[in-house]
Amino acid sequence: MLPGPFHRVHRSRPLQLVADLPPGADPRPRCHAVEVACEGSATVVAGFTDGAHRIEGWHDLETGHTGLDLVDADGVRTTHRSRRSGRSPHSAVRVGVTVTGDQATVLTHDGRAWTARARAPLPAELGDALRVHSNAAIRAQGRFGQLGVRDLHLVTHDDGTPFTRDGWAFLTLTHAGPGFFGTAHCGVWAFDPLSHRLEHRATLWFERDGAVHGDHAVHLVRHRDRWLLATSTWGDFDHDDVGIAWGSSEADLLAGEHVVPTVPLDLDDAVRGVGAWDPHLTLIDGHWHLALVVASEFFVFGPALLRARRPDALSDWELLGEAEGRTASEGTQILRLDDEWRVLASDGPDSAPALRRRFPVFDLTMREVGTLVALYPSNLPWPTLLEVDDGWLMLTFDGTPTAGRVAGYGTHGDFLVLSTNPARARARAGSGAGELL
Repeated sequence: MLPGPFHRVHRSRPLQLVADLPPGADPRPRCHAVEVACEGSATVVAGFTDGAHRIEGWHDLETGHTGLDLVDADGVRTTHRSRRSGRSPHSAVRVGVTVTGDQATVLTHDGRAWTARARAPLPAELGDALRVHSNAAIRAQGRFGQLGVRDLHLVTHDDGTPFTRDGWAFLTLTHAGPGFFGTAHCGVWAFDPLSHRLEHRATLWFERDGAVHGDHAVHLVRHRDRWLLATSTWGDFDHDDVGIAWGSSEADLLAGEHVVPTVPLDLDDAVRGVGAWDPHLTLIDGHWHLALVVASEFFVFGPALLRARRPDALSDWELLGEAEGRTASEGTQILRLDDEWRVLASDGPDSAPALRRRFPVFDLTMREVGTLVALYPSNLPWPTLLEVDDGWLMLTFDGTPTAGRVAGYGTHGDFLVLSTNPARARARAGSGAGELL
């Protein structure tokens, strides 16, 4: 029997322009933020330099206009402004500048929320070691944090059971950036099933093809004395190529910042398509099983399940099944329910009418055997299930954006908790961070 029905009991929005964890020793992750106070000079300026190039976000305190200047090594300045969003209707109290992936962004805060005012592509020649500069008081500087979170996976043991410490479970989350997928990265968070509180514990970066990327939609697995992880290569997505990479580490990936070397997962003999993402690994009867999403074209995609032919190998994959009739389904996850292995997924709002906004459940041949009964949030939420003493929780996200039109798509979403025992879940949560629903 499938757990449910699920009722929403909690909503929160992890949002920090400057991360609450210090950067690691590796300077290569392209992920920086500085936040300054709107005071002093008539025009507040803040940004970054590698010694030759300068990134300057500025805000005119008198007119409310905000823009972003890039200055190259020859001193040539280019100014980027938004005609519709470049002026704040309310007085700004803070200015923030971020460098995320290949994009720089300037934002203002009016005491209630951050709004992106301008953005620009970074020069290819920009160095890795960036220093902050500003003519105003610096409130915070460090790694860029997140505007929202999405792509929730439980950190698991290789048998699929949740990895816990002191009663806390752990999640990998995509940290939404001020733009499309290349501005995002991966974080590891601790989750308290009682209070529904989230705590940021680690940040993960992935080295591949000689560069460091903020890949996301990550699954982190404890296997023997090391960590295995599988990532979706969204960090440098250019609308024609995304795949799955994997890596391993003996470091404590649940704390601090780490750069993990990865290599492509060879799936060519098992699936055909233009892309693959949302990997989830589980060891079943000694063989790794990989739930994933396969795209026949961008963006037409659906879930599939693979099995490694050789025991304890992450290669030589065979296709066990693909879900039929799917064109907008993702968020694949493997879970043991009532002594049966199941694959969970999410049918998005762009699916065929009969399949829209639902959480299908499949067997290991990818035959649908049921659906989870839960109100479907916006966007394409994942059905991440966690068993607790008095029922089940579903941990997911929605499509709530932030930061305005300049940032565009990719700034979602809110963190949501649903429960099969809502009265008990609300009572236990008490004053946990977030909104009880």
